[in-house]
Amino acid sequence: MKIATFNINGIKARFEALTAWLDAFKPDVALLQEIKSVDDNFPREHFEDMGYRVETHGQKSFNGVAILSRLPLEDISRGLPGDAEDEQARWIEATVMGDKQAVRVCGLYLPNGNPAPGPKYDYKLAWMARMAAHAEALLADEMPLVLAGDYNVIPQDIDAARPELWRDDALAMPQSRAAFRRIVNLGFTEAIRVRMPQPGLYSFWDYQAGAWEKNNGIRIDHLLLSPQAADLLVDCGIEKAVRASEKPSDHVPVWITLDA
Repeated sequence: MKIATFNINGIKARFEALTAWLDAFKPDVALLQEIKSVDDNFPREHFEDMGYRVETHGQKSFNGVAILSRLPLEDISRGLPGDAEDEQARWIEATVMGDKQAVRVCGLYLPNGNPAPGPKYDYKLAWMARMAAHAEALLADEMPLVLAGDYNVIPQDIDAARPELWRDDALAMPQSRAAFRRIVNLGFTEAIRVRMPQPGLYSFWDYQAGAWEKNNGIRIDHLLLSPQAADLLVDCGIEKAVRASEKPSDHVPVWITLDA
């Protein structure tokens, strides 16, 4: 089972790029962030014609997450517990019925949090606390579990080409990193780092200041695996070349293959 996470930065702007990537990479499950579309406006039929079941949790102009799956889906859920008063669409989950094993997947778009300190940063940390509580509850089911998406967290200095530029940014502040570690320490394995410990691995390059050309990137798109999912891990990677495509997102896909 090949599972990929990809912040597309707007389905309207990246429609052709997303289609080309799906054609070339053919993930079994694609977890998308920042679709920036209400559910009714998402081009569902196009991706269904490509063989994907489409589930969205959309929002007009901002945020929004989606699951595209070639495999059967069950028990689809939208929003984190506690989202009743939160209009931001940032979480979707479902059980993917693999050939060998069912896997619970959660697609997430974690708040950016800037400017920090301030209300947006408080919202980020509170959202991460709710995520941790939900993740802990999901772990209790002992089903293989994958938490995948744009975390808007640079876990360590090794995950930035120029870490000194991010010291005061919400993505790298000590509280953000500590909140991320609290989630990981519930029992998750960070797929890329366990298989690829080397420096120079990035999943985001800003559109500004020639960041792509200078390889001034950061790694903020992560897949966390429960112990049961980690036991199934076969391979993982970052599709860096996608950033060089025509009209690219500022993120690239990150993926895992599970023996499921």
